[in-house]
Amino acid sequence: MVERDNTGLTELRRGVLVLAVLSRLQVPQYGYSLRQALAEGGMPVEEGTLYPLLRRLEAQGLLASEWNTDFAPPRRYYRLSGEGVRAYAALAAAWREQVRVMGGFLQVEVQ
Repeated sequence: MVERDNTGLTELRRGVLVLAVLSRLQVPQYGYSLRQALAEGGMPVEEGTLYPLLRRLEAQGLLASEWNTDFAPPRRYYRLSGEGVRAYAALAAAWREQVRVMGGFLQVEVQ
């Protein structure tokens, strides 16, 4: 039996995870709801990957967060900051261009 090497797939997913997270945080979400939204969209992510990423994006100024203590348990909601909105737009445009380029490389018609 030949083992499959997922290194390429893992690297590809890691590269698009930031864009996926930013796309889902156009509406404020807490960590678990964000994980669910990503999984429902076809990109499941582990807590050990997501939460450090959220902290890093917040430290970079792309996200803002606030605690909501109106309900139990308290939840930390994340949303795009102004800089995050700009970064999301730039990354989305870059992604669309890469899809166009790769479509040509893969000889697939891109719409």
